[in-house]
Amino acid sequence: MADGVDLFLSLPDDALSLIAAHLGHPRHLLALSLSSRRLYQPLLSSPSAWLSLASSNTSSISPSHLHSWQSLSSLSYPSLCRFLFTVSRLLSLWAHQNPELGNLVFPIWGFVSLVFVRIIPQEVSKNLAFSPVMEIHCDVDGAPSLFFLHGEAGSIHAGSIFSVIPSDPTVLLLEADFFPNSNSSLNPSLFSKLAFGDRRRLLDFLSSKSAMKLPSDLESAPIFPRSDDDFGILSRRREALISMHKAIRGGRIDCAIVESSSCCSSLSRNRSFDGDGKRKKLSSYVKDGIKQLIGRSISSSSNTNGENKHLPLHEFLKTGSGDLIGLSLRAIHTRLTSYRAWPNMHENRFALYKLHLNGPEPSREFSGLWGGSFGWPPSLPGQDKPGKALFLLLLSYEESDTGLILVGTKVLEGTHYVLHPNGSSMFIANMEEPSTDVFPWEMEISVNCSFTGEGISSGYGFRYPGSKPGSLFSLRNGLLAFVWRESKAVLALERIDLTEMVTKGEQVPALPAVSNFTYLTKSYSNVFMGFQSNLSGTSSPR
Repeated sequence: MADGVDLFLSLPDDALSLIAAHLGHPRHLLALSLSSRRLYQPLLSSPSAWLSLASSNTSSISPSHLHSWQSLSSLSYPSLCRFLFTVSRLLSLWAHQNPELGNLVFPIWGFVSLVFVRIIPQEVSKNLAFSPVMEIHCDVDGAPSLFFLHGEAGSIHAGSIFSVIPSDPTVLLLEADFFPNSNSSLNPSLFSKLAFGDRRRLLDFLSSKSAMKLPSDLESAPIFPRSDDDFGILSRRREALISMHKAIRGGRIDCAIVESSSCCSSLSRNRSFDGDGKRKKLSSYVKDGIKQLIGRSISSSSNTNGENKHLPLHEFLKTGSGDLIGLSLRAIHTRLTSYRAWPNMHENRFALYKLHLNGPEPSREFSGLWGGSFGWPPSLPGQDKPGKALFLLLLSYEESDTGLILVGTKVLEGTHYVLHPNGSSMFIANMEEPSTDVFPWEMEISVNCSFTGEGISSGYGFRYPGSKPGSLFSLRNGLLAFVWRESKAVLALERIDLTEMVTKGEQVPALPAVSNFTYLTKSYSNVFMGFQSNLSGTSSPR
């Protein structure tokens, strides 16, 4: 009793659960178990303690789902909790500038995995359309080391995660890395020093060598659970993925194979290509140089891509001579500069950028993700409204010279041809200046409050003059409506639960692997058209 172990072991399960939840992190519970030999096994094998610890993480899955994970995967609770707490740092919205209609990637819990899906530009409909992007699975110790990139025609491409996921990751990078990665760990940005054409060819080559196909009986298996009945087939799917990943060494191949391939030939090294593999014109070089001069990078402190002096591909491969090379996912933290909550992004990095998704809080109750469309009566997500373009807006607060403002940043629009580029401030409302405007349309719901503001009137050019005055109305049924004073046009929005919408949504095919991670080709139209009718979008948001 001198060390209190007997007293601790005599505690009922509910008391032990409270202690575990209070500790707040798997490493603290493990440290407690290591404080005494007599505590080690009882704590390590206590389901109630680990389930309570998992439930203390608000971003985690439910205890019942964690129990299903454990029973069907045979992984220990400590390993599962390690995985949960590590990859939960990636639970946010991720985006890239291209295509301009929207490139919004959203992570959702799978089965002992974190699955990333892309929300497709589409019309308002009952089922949200999405496509799979990638999956992160854990090894037997709970480390998130297994990476799977989705591609066209149902292909899945094996890769690895070598680097530690930082506590606040802001950028996800698709790279090529060596194994053992002792050399690249000394200089993790070495891949980014390659010229864009070399990076593209190398990633395309490695993805072609790491392609896998699930067995026919698992091809139509879900990638995340829509109900508890899915856990059985998801477990079999996970076993198949891990088995194939192991069989092809995680998609890693000998560097010598790459060196002797066409992507590393002297012809490839001496040519300059654009993102589509075509010869680059002199005008393209001038254009790229101007973009670099005006600061289209993330920030000077994070400019690790070595744009000014490229590393030849054959020299890059020599750094891993004798090693294996394969696809790699790397999460990094870097300070992102932004404009109206939209990060400034590199146009030629295979990257996804974090969008901060803040929930409502006192005096900032409108923060979060909202969805809707133009017109009144409102056409809202979950309704079947053909011809109505779906808009997703990230609402965030900023301090300005005039006081607190609310910014509605467009992250997706379902039009046929873009009218509001990614990052557009669809409207800005002054939250300290009540509006005297009257809501122009008849409705049964009364207005809760309203604020003066301005919004994009029409057309392209969101960072230039073109906004017109209007008012933001908060309605008592929970809707928001921005009304342009002159035209009486209405953008009606409701707060959305993207997890619920994806769970009930419809999966559509993915793009080819590398483009599926980041679509770098400049596009103003819907590159996902043709998969199903509600993806075609409308030519006008009205």
